[in-house]
Amino acid sequence: VQLQASGGGLVQPGNSLRLSCAASGRTFVGYVVGWFRQAPGKECEFVAAINWSGTSTYYADSVKGRFTVSRDNAKNTAYLQMNSLKAEDTAVYYCALRAEYGSWRPVDFGSWGQGTQVTVSS
Repeated sequence: VQLQASGGGLVQPGNSLRLSCAASGRTFVGYVVGWFRQAPGKECEFVAAINWSGTSTYYADSVKGRFTVSRDNAKNTAYLQMNSLKAEDTAVYYCALRAEYGSWRPVDFGSWGQGTQVTVSS
């Protein structure tokens, strides 16, 4: 499965963006989709994850209440709705897959695609 994240851009603090993670090559049904981000000079960090059916989600404390992860298996696409964006949300955002739900470590995910840059600045 190949993944491609898109939807990033430059936004002002307090605004919103919706990122998409499109899968190609084969279906991503049955996989956990994780969202991660990496800011310059910092390690890759977990942002959010959603199980294969979309019934369970998990968020990093830093984004809880502001970000919402979802998926449309019919479209082979997952989404990350980001509201009330802050300067500290600036990073390259990636999506990745995992077979089992319950780990949030980047090393436990595979099929990483190219990321999309999100810049929050006034």
